[in-house]
Amino acid sequence: MFDLVISGGTVVDGTGRAGYRGDIGIKGERIEAVGDLSKAEAKRRIDAMGLTVSPGFIDTHTHSEGALLVDPQHANGVRQGITTEFLGIDGMSYAPLSAYNFKTYRHWLGGLLGDPPEDLDMQSVAAFRRHYHKKISINTAYFVPHATVRLQSLGFHDKPLRGEALETAKKLTREGLEQGAIGFTTGGKYYPGPWGDTEEIVELVKIVREAGKIYMCEPRKNVVAHAFGGGGVVEGMEVARRSGAKLHFAHYRTQPESAGNIPAIMGPIDAARTKDSDVTFDIYPYPSGSSIAVSLLPAFAQEGGPAEILKRLRDPSERKKIVAYLDRDEKPMLAMIILGYMPMAPEMEGTRLTDLAAKRGRTPGEALCEVLVEQNLKVGHVGAPPDSAAVRGRMDRDFMELIARPDYMVCSDITPAGRFPHPRSYGAFPRFLRLRREIGGISLEDMIHRMTDRPARRFGLKDRGRIERNAFADVAIFDAATVSDTSTYENPRSFPLGVPYVIVNGQVAVDNGTCTGVFAGQAIP
Repeated sequence: MFDLVISGGTVVDGTGRAGYRGDIGIKGERIEAVGDLSKAEAKRRIDAMGLTVSPGFIDTHTHSEGALLVDPQHANGVRQGITTEFLGIDGMSYAPLSAYNFKTYRHWLGGLLGDPPEDLDMQSVAAFRRHYHKKISINTAYFVPHATVRLQSLGFHDKPLRGEALETAKKLTREGLEQGAIGFTTGGKYYPGPWGDTEEIVELVKIVREAGKIYMCEPRKNVVAHAFGGGGVVEGMEVARRSGAKLHFAHYRTQPESAGNIPAIMGPIDAARTKDSDVTFDIYPYPSGSSIAVSLLPAFAQEGGPAEILKRLRDPSERKKIVAYLDRDEKPMLAMIILGYMPMAPEMEGTRLTDLAAKRGRTPGEALCEVLVEQNLKVGHVGAPPDSAAVRGRMDRDFMELIARPDYMVCSDITPAGRFPHPRSYGAFPRFLRLRREIGGISLEDMIHRMTDRPARRFGLKDRGRIERNAFADVAIFDAATVSDTSTYENPRSFPLGVPYVIVNGQVAVDNGTCTGVFAGQAIP
């Protein structure tokens, strides 16, 4: 007898092969049979007639680790059809860190990751993984984060990672990979990561290559003087060349200024390719991003970590220097900021920074410094989308052109904190399925492949990402004709339509559109 049979649906198995009518029999955590199971006995049947039955979606880029520790149901992710999320992205997360350093980084990252309990053991990747294993609704996979390793090895300081500190960082990276991490990440602007130079990153990524795992790079934006070639994708490609590691670029897409010009973003990568280059990418289908306000402060203001940052912001002469930098070097970014997470002033969430500045009679840089002090640094922000409908439409077409490539896969970049999070946190995967219907350029089977089997194979997730016998029973059931995102920049906390059932490790996590409270997610692979 099966524990669950999903009957009558169109099975799109994740491999890219054509969908077919079939039933799926699940026993325990795994798929026991695929075929005609109309006469089989089952404790429960889900009628999927008229629906698509696919592997659960694998989200290669999220920032959910804090939210999952306080909201293990994670409805904004699992109701999209996501059954696995990657953590430790962009070079920053909670492990491996001592108790003191965990509290320090928890504070610095609070505007992005929220406030998980501060007494958690994060001293190792193994300890981190235990906090999620069979305690939340989805599976999680973890990367060793560069900034986190740097903090534990050297502190919150602008110093070269050399000698004993580098050896400590190597040890932590090696141990993290041995304890189940699926790779190593670096970030563009999350301190203390940007203080690292290309040399140290190469040394750490050599360990990743030795372990046969993946280096995920968010192209560097800050402290580019420390980077080969001025940072960006050029540095990422150089790290991969010198280390020999497989490379994955995070959320790589056109921007409003490059809309319609995909060769402009791929050119630097193509120019740096060799016959041995092994490069993949992921993408979320939105024209702007989301981040943490403290990361916008200049490098000199970051020295020493959160307590020292706040001292500088409260010192009139230091603040003057910080404001001058913000209003000069970050002016375009400040003009786009919508305050998304303000835990001590939630009534301000959804406010444009420029509107707040005008109301207070301040420059945008002054206003940002004020709210950072008022919120104890915990300020998350969303980038406003382009005003031009033509640019937004052109970027949607870019997203579809990129996802049709053989080296791309889908991500969400979930940043769920606050009343005004980025809409991607609730709608990224359904949005791509909707854009496929509206714009075309890729079959449903190939789109599902980029959401399931492709990331599973790339990142070594054993027995995940396919509908086949003996695979783990992670399954998304959706209506391919109607599935759609409903979250917008104005109303982001809105769940998608057309995803009635989601199964995680054989357990029904979403039942007829309602989360069940079953926490069957595992720390994988």
